Amino acid sequence: MSIEGPLLAAVVETSVRVAATASRRAKVAELATLLRRVPVDRVTQVSAYLSGIIPQGRLGVGWRTLAELPPPAAEPTLTLAEVERLFADLATTSGPGSAARRAGLVAELFASATADEQVFLRRLIGGELRQGASAAVMLQAVASAAGLGEETVRRAAMLAGSVVAVAEPALRGGAAALGEIGLRVGTPILPMLAASAPDLSTVFARDGERVVERKLDGIRIQAHRSPDGIRLFTRSLDDITARLPEVVAAVAGLDCRQAVLDGEVLALRADGTPELFQVTGARAATRGERDRSKAPGASETAPVPLTPWFFDLLHLDGVDLLDEPLAARRAALQRLVGDATGLLVPGIRTDDPAEAREFFDATVAAGHEGVVVKDPSAPYAAGRRGSSRIKVKPVHTLDLVVLAVEWGSGRRRGWLSNIHLGARDPDTGDFVMVGKTFKGMTDEMLRWQTERFTELATDRDDWVVTVRPEQVVEIAVDGVQRSRRYPGGVALRFARVLRYRDDKCADDADTIDAVRALGGGGVSAHE
Repeated sequence: MSIEGPLLAAVVETSVRVAATASRRAKVAELATLLRRVPVDRVTQVSAYLSGIIPQGRLGVGWRTLAELPPPAAEPTLTLAEVERLFADLATTSGPGSAARRAGLVAELFASATADEQVFLRRLIGGELRQGASAAVMLQAVASAAGLGEETVRRAAMLAGSVVAVAEPALRGGAAALGEIGLRVGTPILPMLAASAPDLSTVFARDGERVVERKLDGIRIQAHRSPDGIRLFTRSLDDITARLPEVVAAVAGLDCRQAVLDGEVLALRADGTPELFQVTGARAATRGERDRSKAPGASETAPVPLTPWFFDLLHLDGVDLLDEPLAARRAALQRLVGDATGLLVPGIRTDDPAEAREFFDATVAAGHEGVVVKDPSAPYAAGRRGSSRIKVKPVHTLDLVVLAVEWGSGRRRGWLSNIHLGARDPDTGDFVMVGKTFKGMTDEMLRWQTERFTELATDRDDWVVTVRPEQVVEIAVDGVQRSRRYPGGVALRFARVLRYRDDKCADDADTIDAVRALGGGGVSAHE
């Protein structure tokens, strides 16, 4: 039976039930039940909201606006169509008087919402809706609601760019509709991700050849070339074509009509060694926010040129290569870019741990991050981390999310200093606190993060500012240890800030399982 209206209340009730259970199976069942009940033309909207996503993007509504709301409505009358309309109006409001106009739209929306609906909308708009409907959970829910296998939905989501994008076709047309979703040159797909390992011996513990490639400390890009032109996308699928003309020129020089390439762009010094990540990030800022790219250490001088390096080829002149083994894709890539052009990421294929170690040492000596070890027989599995692609670095690093920040004291008085760090729980979608640090911060970084976290603030007192869990930070650690202080049961040892990562979103953060794994078969015995 479909929901009449359909009312926002049904979505809110499901969100409450999903948040109330720790069972992944129960979460999937609740979400699938709702997706079956809502009209098909509302499935995209519902699956987006329950994933913490607003299809219209940023609405320009800050925490101060959400702090003072009108009294809630007594009964649920707010429909999904009304919410969609008001979100669209908020997203397109700009120019003189826009602040007052937004405030009026927010008041109109929240005056029509019940108390529970107000809580849901405030968290959704504020980026704090963490009820456990992660992308993996939503994928299972869509598959269950449509009566499809998870791999069918996963592949479609890979090609369409998200689970939300395939929810409606799955419910409307089933496997046949998802089967029509293919790789389209010019439309970005979810990138294949790499898991982590503490050392090469772990990766080479099993017999068999591996492809060992240089891991670059740059910005991930996906380059699409077609007769209509060239487009460049980041790992979060943002279009940055206009910002990288030299990369466009390099792709235009390839001998092909159509191609989709996966790689990185990197700023190089005159001697060929890599520049700091921030220098690259200043040119290739993600999510269309140039100001956000000016993270601590970013250059204020004339933009430096970026060099593209490719490590995968997903399509060539009408032929999709996603399902081909890596060895075949890399061979095709090498034929396309050639050895002499410098566009191919250096790598070797070996079953010898000693040879892999020699390549690793040479890579690190040249100033690069480490290596990525790949299974030459594996297809391109976008959006997933698995054993077919593993990164190894000489220093343990983690991509974590900032959950709160403490005001500094002494010479740091007036600046936001000590950051609270969270790892992603893949089952719930929440973030689990694993430690704090103020080490590694320069004065420039303190100034930047004070401004940044003031923008993300959701609550504050005299000591701690709670922020929306959006900002990713790369942390170096000496390891982890058992801890009763933090809910994940582990704490970081000697954590220090390396840099802020505006090229990554919160969903790209390392999981609590990855943090625990740094202890080797368990965490350190230190209490």
